[in-house]
Amino acid sequence: MTGGFVYLVGAGPGDPCLLTLRAFELLRPAEVVAYDELVSREILALAPNDAEFLNVGHRGGHGPIIPSLHPFVLEHARTGKKLSA
Repeated sequence: MTGGFVYLVGAGPGDPCLLTLRAFELLRPAEVVAYDELVSREILALAPNDAEFLNVGHRGGHGPIIPSLHPFVLEHARTGKKLSA
């Protein structure tokens, strides 16, 4: 089994200009981006165009609820992909 990498990246207050350099560096090569609805579209736009985007959260009681994030994220990482969550 080939392992991938999972990086946990905080989006801060939502302004892409306020991301840390490290967060930007981790997001740019991501093959899969797991995000919740608090992450702005501007920040998601920093990921590669061909990245797979997984909405794994909800906001204010709306949106999908996935109670087991870790197995879902690990499933993608086990395929050998670089994943930012």
